[in-house]
Amino acid sequence: MSAPSGDNEFLYELRIEVEEEVILAEASHPEEAVDLPVTEWLFDPTDAEREEIGLRGLLHAVEVLEGDSRSGDHGAANA
Repeated sequence: MSAPSGDNEFLYELRIEVEEEVILAEASHPEEAVDLPVTEWLFDPTDAEREEIGLRGLLHAVEVLEGDSRSGDHGAANA
């Protein structure tokens, strides 16, 4: 996939960054921390799960915006 130019560049870069954050959130394995005593937690597993859910929502929103701007580009070309 090549990087788009113009107005879509910001959305493309944002999507890449959010995807990287989702990968990091998945790699934290919050489900494994639940099995440890609370005193050994490096992070609250519930907070980590909330963050991953929020990131996935943000990623979906960016993808929707990218789709809207692509379909808007096609409509402008046909006018």
